[in-house]
Amino acid sequence: MMWVIIFGSLLIAGVLGLFYLWTRFHRFSPFQRLAQKHKILSWLLALLPLGAVCCVALINTTALIVVLIHLAVIWVFCDLVGLIVRRIADKTERRHYPEGIAALALTACVLGAGWYLAHHVYETDYRFTTDKQLPNGSLRVVAIADLHLGITLDGEGFARELERVRALEPDLIVIAGDYVDDDSTWEDTVTATRALGEVGTTCGIYYSIGNHDSGYFNSRSFTREQLYAELEKNGITALDDEAVEAAPGVTVLGRLDKSFSGRKPVSALTENIDPAQYVICIDHQPNDYANEAAAQVDLVLSGHTHGGHIFPAGYIGLWIGANDRVYGTETRDHTNFVVTSGISGWAIPFKTGAVSEFCVIDIVQE
Repeated sequence: MMWVIIFGSLLIAGVLGLFYLWTRFHRFSPFQRLAQKHKILSWLLALLPLGAVCCVALINTTALIVVLIHLAVIWVFCDLVGLIVRRIADKTERRHYPEGIAALALTACVLGAGWYLAHHVYETDYRFTTDKQLPNGSLRVVAIADLHLGITLDGEGFARELERVRALEPDLIVIAGDYVDDDSTWEDTVTATRALGEVGTTCGIYYSIGNHDSGYFNSRSFTREQLYAELEKNGITALDDEAVEAAPGVTVLGRLDKSFSGRKPVSALTENIDPAQYVICIDHQPNDYANEAAAQVDLVLSGHTHGGHIFPAGYIGLWIGANDRVYGTETRDHTNFVVTSGISGWAIPFKTGAVSEFCVIDIVQE
């Protein structure tokens, strides 16, 4: 129901933005002059620049809605600034070009930066300490989430990013959900998974399912079972409410995503784990912090939020209680939490509230 409300609100906002922008384009002087003799024709021709904006739909419908909302909001802001300036300058004559040009330019800058941040992958580093015994006294973990394969990274693009990961010599790699999406192709999935399996680690590669990995609209050419088989074929361990000892003294726990009705409480998954073990929990959605801290998990790695993705979506998620954290780190009692903004994004090829990243987490024995 929550997502129906969110997407319904976005659709309504997009339609209202479309109408507002139509009225703004119509106020440009060529259309105003034409309206003096051919009013209907002037409104029809004002659809041409709007149609040019709507070409963004060639990417996907969600991207179009994002562009329309940004342009409409920024244009409203420019109109308000123009109104204030004219009142201060005591000018009654109004020209609409300055506000319109400023709105188009600002929107292009904001979404141009958002395009870069979505397509350029950063490395984000964290360091934690522990008094538990670790192999060789330290552990380097690389966390990757929210690939949504095919949005900003196809199989080959992901393989190139993994070359950067390989150079870091990780002990352990975790995939914290949403590895694929409804639009992901099997060819890209095979290419990406093969490249992932070829990254050398000392303690293995572990995957935990996200809410998009099973697919929502049955539009993919492959099933969840085929995905798991491909992961296993390439030496990647899928953990569905399971725990394995990745190395002496280190246990990796992978939780089913919150969207699965049969998911077990974290306490049931940790009750038989030796307290001397350093426990890394992979949980796609960061919204069970209280229980995970109570279970004395050492480190919880999550994605799902995309770091906010499109501003101010992340703050809305916190406000409605959808997530315990949107991005970065938090410590509760014994437990450290990390939420990554993801190496890609869902459906929208822009990030105006975050960056694309993979996380390098160095855990050092005190």
